[in-house]
Amino acid sequence: MQRLLLFCFFLPGIFLSINSIGQSGCSTLGQNPSSAFPVCGTSTFHQGSVPICGNTAVPNPCQSGQNLFTDKNPYWYRFTCYTSGTLGFLITPNTISDDYDWQLFDITNKNPNAVFTDASCFVACNWSGDGGITGASNAGNSLVRCDGPGVPLFSSMPNIIQGHTYILLISHFTNSQDGYSLSFGGGTGVITDTITPHLKSVRASCDATTLTIKLNKKMKCSSLASNGSDFRIIGGPAIIAATGIGCNSGFDLDSISITLASPLAPGNYTIKSQNGADGNTLLDNCDNPLVVGDSLEIQIFALAPTPMDSLVKPSCAPNKLELVFSKNIKCNSIAPNGSDFKITGTYPVVITSASGNCNNGLTNRITVQLASPLYSAGNFQIILQQGTDGNTLVDECAQETPAGSFLPFVIKDTVNADFNFTINYNCSQSIVNYTHNGAHAITQYVWNFGNGSSNLQNPSQAYTEFNPQTTTLIVSNGFCADTASETITFANYLKAAFEATSLVCPDELVTFQNNSQGTQTNWLWTFGNGQSSNLEQPPPQQYPVFQNTYETLITLVVTNNFGCKDTAKQAIKVVNNCRIEVPSAFTPNSDGLNDFLYPLNAYKSRDLTFAVYNRFGQQVFFTHNWLEKWDGTFKGLPSLPGNYVWYLNYIDTDTGRQINRKGSTLLIR
Repeated sequence: MQRLLLFCFFLPGIFLSINSIGQSGCSTLGQNPSSAFPVCGTSTFHQGSVPICGNTAVPNPCQSGQNLFTDKNPYWYRFTCYTSGTLGFLITPNTISDDYDWQLFDITNKNPNAVFTDASCFVACNWSGDGGITGASNAGNSLVRCDGPGVPLFSSMPNIIQGHTYILLISHFTNSQDGYSLSFGGGTGVITDTITPHLKSVRASCDATTLTIKLNKKMKCSSLASNGSDFRIIGGPAIIAATGIGCNSGFDLDSISITLASPLAPGNYTIKSQNGADGNTLLDNCDNPLVVGDSLEIQIFALAPTPMDSLVKPSCAPNKLELVFSKNIKCNSIAPNGSDFKITGTYPVVITSASGNCNNGLTNRITVQLASPLYSAGNFQIILQQGTDGNTLVDECAQETPAGSFLPFVIKDTVNADFNFTINYNCSQSIVNYTHNGAHAITQYVWNFGNGSSNLQNPSQAYTEFNPQTTTLIVSNGFCADTASETITFANYLKAAFEATSLVCPDELVTFQNNSQGTQTNWLWTFGNGQSSNLEQPPPQQYPVFQNTYETLITLVVTNNFGCKDTAKQAIKVVNNCRIEVPSAFTPNSDGLNDFLYPLNAYKSRDLTFAVYNRFGQQVFFTHNWLEKWDGTFKGLPSLPGNYVWYLNYIDTDTGRQINRKGSTLLIR
């Protein structure tokens, strides 16, 4: 079932492409992701009618080729998960035969319109082509249901995550404007906000004719009485109007602008909530009311300049300072070259620029940029002065802060974690003595030796392994920190190691390569053939051949200039025959004698293959491993007595030549 159908009409000289579903832009609140309805898990949302609009494609796992899925005649619903779990919901059409589809998106930390472009927002969907009640419930067994008749109307319940924000698209595929009901339930996740609504803060305008109230959470715009009767001011003028900030483009608010009948005179006031002319206080999206009598204190001052209020504590080696003001400052009163400020103190500091974090031309923070970081300790003042723009700073109420206002600040030294060390050598352990100069008022040391740690300024650490060790030091004076690392190389490091011919054929010599590490002054080789040597690189050795293969042990003991010793050992195998042959007969009767067929003594071969064939040309055995032997069976059954042809191919490791041999062997039973 195609969700996007195109009908083409041909007239002389004309080509028309008409989309079977509406493509007009949606202008009604709730019909775009950015203006989605906020919903609560405890309420049933009733939508009486659905305007015809939309048709923007939404990415999902169902679409392919021209089969697009769109927000046809949509409404969007936004909610937050407060407890992780599964989400269940029902969409019940007012006309039960109507075809409603839905898709759930996770828009956490994303622009709501990302649902049209970012496939990673997808959580679950149901685009069944059938009409009727749809949703997510235990009746579903898949998070993805695509279009077409007969597709189940219920998807499985998706998992939602605490703290994440979600949007649910309900798309009306039927070409009518009949509405539906949306209800939540059946899942274990919680999307109901249980935080009690409260007044959070209040702020007066410069002329004290309006107040801006901030709430601790979002409230319904529709619950605000436009005449301001939800609030009263004790000891002040009447409230004549209230406007929800942001209600022109959404359904909820967290800030309200209150208009007063006359300005508030300087003094102390209390603003309280009450039931308004609409019969309620403000209601949150779950219809929880703002408590009657909830109040805030507000103090009105006579207009006065905004002082230099505070300075964010400078960081280590700061290259900028951040000033904070109790009232917004006009951004156009800040001299961009920083000339509104100067810094005096222990040593000269040059200012290069100043700027605000501006919103609608106002800022309550000003960043003063310095020519270079302040590395050295000192006591300073940042002083306000008239800038090259002809003023100091002007606040939002047009009051200029007097020149000469200042704030003190302290800079501490940067620190350096570089350290020194000496080593006391011993064969069983080496002691490293670490030292740091402690300059710049360092108060904290954190040493990491790899095999231990310390918080002392000048610790000592014992090492029993003398391979290179890395030591790290972190220092701090409570203001600045630094890290340094050093690799410790031990002069008494000694590691015995050598290479030797591992397999010895008759009349062959065994060669040795000393690979020992560290400073070496003496060597003692014991070859296992009655011979020894004190040379660093000893001469080749010959070993007697006996009837049976045997192993003998080579030992190397190395000594360094501290008298420390280390030993390496390696066994070599001496074989009595390295000539590769295949037996002319074998008797697989499990008597322990000639029970198997394989290439004998193939010590000096590589890339070997060995194959055996019966008289019918069937391959009865094949291997790349010469020690893997044919036991005279084929497909688990004993092979018949008689001649068997074999092929042996390998590369001779001494000459590098390819050897190809063929022969026959008699199987005797």
